[in-house]
Amino acid sequence: MLVVVRYYSMTSPSSRVPPNGAALSAIPRAAAPLRRQVVDELRHSIISGRLGPGARLVERELIAMMGVSRTVIREALRQLESEGLVAMIPNKGPVVRELTLVEAKDLYSIRAVLEGLAARLFVENADEAQFRKLQTALTVTAAAYKASAPEVLLGAKNRFYDVLFEGAGSETLSSMIATLHARIRRWRALGLAHPRRSPRRSQESIKGLRAVVAAIKARDAEQAEKIMRDEVTRAAAEIIRLLANSAPAAAAQHAP
Repeated sequence: MLVVVRYYSMTSPSSRVPPNGAALSAIPRAAAPLRRQVVDELRHSIISGRLGPGARLVERELIAMMGVSRTVIREALRQLESEGLVAMIPNKGPVVRELTLVEAKDLYSIRAVLEGLAARLFVENADEAQFRKLQTALTVTAAAYKASAPEVLLGAKNRFYDVLFEGAGSETLSSMIATLHARIRRWRALGLAHPRRSPRRSQESIKGLRAVVAAIKARDAEQAEKIMRDEVTRAAAEIIRLLANSAPAAAAQHAP
């Protein structure tokens, strides 16, 4: 049975984009391409929960709030659809995609394999300078865990993984992981910000990342791959626990 879960956010999700623009900001003209700015703003609003699962993305409201053309909005929505963040519903239009337990299990299973391979390839291909960058990224991530700020921590962990994937030296793997992470960002944000997150999970996570870096330093590719897979498996277990506990409440909330 497919279970659909509305995940926790700091604001209550609505069925459509708020007309007052609370969920989105006007896009300033800057050096970055306009389409990329719009995609980044919409993506961030979805990942952070300001635009909740099922929220309608009405073109005319997005145009008014963000101050861009219909063409730019449509291109941005197509990009987010390809990332698995937006769904096109017949007779309804684009909406923020719901999150499901089935999808979580599937994505995390694939993530374990790809990130495990990245750790192995890092051992085999990375130079000393890249290893030092990985150590620095680990230090920043550990400090972010102590700060207990979900968005700061998510950024620090993204940087750690970026360095890991870069050092792996495989463009094909990097492309596959980038596609996967585009879809998995909401799950990771959920796991870091959920009020029922296990207090042990943060300690467990940083311990796992330190063990990966230690295995890489020892040039043990097999152990680095195994530890990374285990860490992703533990992250998946936490996400599934949070969503499974949230499912009955979500079902009750939407019962007739």
